[in-house]
Amino acid sequence: MIGSKLFYFTIFAVVCVSLSQPVRVGGPRELQGNDLREAVDNLDAVLAKLATGDGPSYRAVKVTKVTVQVVAGSLHTYTVELDKSGASKQCTVEIWSQAWLGRTSTTIKCEGDDMATTW
Repeated sequence: MIGSKLFYFTIFAVVCVSLSQPVRVGGPRELQGNDLREAVDNLDAVLAKLATGDGPSYRAVKVTKVTVQVVAGSLHTYTVELDKSGASKQCTVEIWSQAWLGRTSTTIKCEGDDMATTW
């Protein structure tokens, strides 16, 4: 009797733990709160820097979602509406940074574009 109660309690505990949000090491994590605000500020800074060089002149109109993933640096993926000269497009922007090497790579892929562009 006690053995079966312990068995069912253990099964119940395993189910409860498995239903909670898992922490996936190396997996993408959606940003919220201050982390989200910092990521949006970073996106604005990167877009401004691209506009001063060889990149396009985009402005973020609405950020829908931001995830971060640690992969030999940090990969921020933005689902965002970008404006270029009054025309808005839904886009995915990836900013991969390796701070210890001083490297940042930005990739933008918008609806209707055949290919993504990287700077």
